[in-house]
Amino acid sequence: MSDVFLAAVGALAVAVAVLSARLQRVPLSAPLLALVTGVVLGPAVTGAISPPTVVEATEEVHEASRLLLAVSVMAVALRYPLRDVRARARPVALLVLVAMVGMAATTTVVAAAVPVIGLTAAFLLGAALCPTDPVLASGVATGGFAEGRVPARTRQLLSLESGANDGLALPLVLAAVAVAGSLSGPSAAGEALWQVLGGVVLGGLSGAAGGRLLRGAERRREVESGPALVYTLLLALLVLGVSGLLRMDGILAVFAAGLAFNATGPAAERAEEARIDETVNTFLVLPLFVLLGAMLPWDEWAELGWGNGLALVGGVLLLRRLPILLLLARPLDLRTRDAVFLGWFGPMGVSALFYLCAEAQRLGADPRVLAAGTLVVAASTVVHGITTAPGVLLYRRAALRSPDPSP
Repeated sequence: MSDVFLAAVGALAVAVAVLSARLQRVPLSAPLLALVTGVVLGPAVTGAISPPTVVEATEEVHEASRLLLAVSVMAVALRYPLRDVRARARPVALLVLVAMVGMAATTTVVAAAVPVIGLTAAFLLGAALCPTDPVLASGVATGGFAEGRVPARTRQLLSLESGANDGLALPLVLAAVAVAGSLSGPSAAGEALWQVLGGVVLGGLSGAAGGRLLRGAERRREVESGPALVYTLLLALLVLGVSGLLRMDGILAVFAAGLAFNATGPAAERAEEARIDETVNTFLVLPLFVLLGAMLPWDEWAELGWGNGLALVGGVLLLRRLPILLLLARPLDLRTRDAVFLGWFGPMGVSALFYLCAEAQRLGADPRVLAAGTLVVAASTVVHGITTAPGVLLYRRAALRSPDPSP
């Protein structure tokens, strides 16, 4: 299995690297190609690799998604100059505090309306599926194709929202776990407070210290260019590990560390590290999505019923985010085309897997929750992967028809 898997991931990575510019212009994405590759190699088609399903391997999927999310949110934190991050603080806060809660509530209602899921499972799904995934969202936020057609403000809002709400979804997940019965309300609130505040403090202090250390080492010429280029990746792993030992919100801690490093580190290194982190993120996603494709729980999907599954997927993709962004267009100072663009491109991917598996570790694996959640994640990967290039082009055409400058 390992040799087949390595060969497939290696071949896919080479193809993605060689065709990276072209892939941005066609209705395909690297995660979608990896997912399809995993399905073809997995037991549903050829059986070349036969890993356990996601339902059977929640711990392994949780750790893999945790590492990838850490790299991804670090890349988001370094992606833009600090002045741009500060300028977007108010709308990003609105997206996180209002839109994310609305997305959790809407997803819960949609899931509860599916007969075989049930209210408790619906709460767990609503919390796990509410964050916007930074890995899948990078397709419309980065790269020359998107950057030349979508305004910087729109791309920055999507990126920064996806980086922030990956960690800040934790209180909603803990609330859902409390509803499911393994935590009392006060315990969930206390744990959420410790994890979030502790993650922000730990990440902020670590990032600021890391930035000053690197800047001092460069001034004294004590660091070579090779280690400096991967410095933030190493910092992300350090913060993730320490936050895990202290039972803090590791994803939020890494994002806070990236922002603090952005504020204190050497400017040239921040720009270069952002490019390195983006590149690593692009290729780290491939093995996870190949494995996900091979680990999809087809039997559990069938037990949901394909009609129920289609209703769930359609309801979540159409109602989870788009109506909320349209309602928030005026407070967010968005034109209609920006609200539609941001409302559609709020994909569910690695962050959803992370929280689905986190819930399973606390409550035990519930096949209904994991089947419904992975079905939505797979559908989001396919639908958003196919619509990325056409969506960017449609946005550009709408902007050319109404060429007023973006707010």
